[in-house]
Amino acid sequence: MLLLILVAILEIPAYLLWKRTQQAEQELARLSQEGEELRREVAQARTQSDAVLTRASQAEESAGRAAQQRDQAVQARAQSEQVAAQAERQAAVATQQATQAQQEAEKLRAEREAELDRLQSVLGEIANTRRTALGLVVTLGSDSIRFDFDKSTLRPANREVLSRIAGVLMTLKGYHIYVYGYTDNIGTEQYNQKLSERRAEAVRDYLLKAGLDPNIISTKGYGQSDPLEKGDSAQARAKNRRVEIGIVDSVLRMQGVVPPSRPTLREP
Repeated sequence: MLLLILVAILEIPAYLLWKRTQQAEQELARLSQEGEELRREVAQARTQSDAVLTRASQAEESAGRAAQQRDQAVQARAQSEQVAAQAERQAAVATQQATQAQQEAEKLRAEREAELDRLQSVLGEIANTRRTALGLVVTLGSDSIRFDFDKSTLRPANREVLSRIAGVLMTLKGYHIYVYGYTDNIGTEQYNQKLSERRAEAVRDYLLKAGLDPNIISTKGYGQSDPLEKGDSAQARAKNRRVEIGIVDSVLRMQGVVPPSRPTLREP
């Protein structure tokens, strides 16, 4: 009996110790499980925090780029306004210069037109002279100089008229002289073409001897084309044997007027 009591006394504390050990192990397992869950929550929270930080960093970079783009846009706008202002100033200067150039051109044209009027008046006292869009034409027909039939030789009276014309032409500046020769309708076109060229050259040579600049004189023959008076009468043929001197204003021509290639200078 004492032995049983002794065994009971020894087993009860052991049982209680085992029981507490089991409870401690269960509590430890529970705490371990809660700790694992807590670690997972911490890891998840850390992941979320990293994501938030990444988005915040990206947002900050985007904001920086936006601010940079805004600054660039402001700078570009300022530069555009500066360029526009400079272009406007240049346009104003160009307009002013264009207006001034136009005024000067109009003044020059008026001066040249007045000089042509004076020149027409002076030459008109020597030979038949008329205005054209390009200048003046002096017609040296039978009433001014007379070429004999089939001749290109200048008579003494012709030289006198040409000397007076040369004296006027030598005072000119900024003009080009065109000398055109013509014949009557007797003979072949080929022969008359050569004869008209010789007549134009005869007048040109006399003007050169009188002192005119050879660089401002051109000649051309037109044979029996473009007669002043049509018909086969002696009077018509004598009138058509002629030379025309075209006086073209080189200054006005440089402003857009084209020099003639045919004797249309006679046309008003």
